[in-house]
Amino acid sequence: METFLDGPQGRLQASLSEPAGEELPRAACIVCHPHPERGGTLDTTVVFRIAQGLREAGVVALRFNFRGVGQSAGVYHGGRGSLGEEGDASAALDDLAARYPGLPLWAAGFSFGARTVAALAVREARIERVLLVALPVLAFDCSALEDLATDGLVVQGSADEFGTLEDIKVQFPSLHAGLQCTEFAAADHFFRRQTQELQAHISRQASSWLAAGPPKRLDDFPENA
Repeated sequence: METFLDGPQGRLQASLSEPAGEELPRAACIVCHPHPERGGTLDTTVVFRIAQGLREAGVVALRFNFRGVGQSAGVYHGGRGSLGEEGDASAALDDLAARYPGLPLWAAGFSFGARTVAALAVREARIERVLLVALPVLAFDCSALEDLATDGLVVQGSADEFGTLEDIKVQFPSLHAGLQCTEFAAADHFFRRQTQELQAHISRQASSWLAAGPPKRLDDFPENA
């Protein structure tokens, strides 16, 4: 379903995908696209595949265009924090929370979108899971990973020129233990010829999370109450 949501600089163009048939959604997830100045949009193939994998697992997926992309109002910011594209992602999260009150909220992103999600999740306690696909650690500042304590999944290609799983582990040796890491053999940054496999992997992982229930947090344990 094509829709719009209210962003910090005006309306943001979006596309909402719900589980097929009569299945009730079990979680809701924003999906962030790659760099706005390098052709990234909500229709980028990997972004679409992430949303489809989530939908197959029973998760609502909200893809949206960052400010200045497509029919989204505003201009590219690029900086960290709520004044930039993180603010757009936060607005998308607000929209999902209003549409589906009570559902667990997740956040997913590809490339620049994954970097944006990682930074947002550091300061956004509502996000229960993150899906970080093709983190561009060799091209952009992804230092938010140092402080990220949200459980989730990192997916990299072994031939990704903007960062492999090994590059991530070298830069961030203390990566949060709750982040599962997967590397696709011979995959480049855009997972060419492997996007269907990526979709299937995300669907399986999302299904596993839903079966396991919400992740445990420190304040779930009596000694930390």
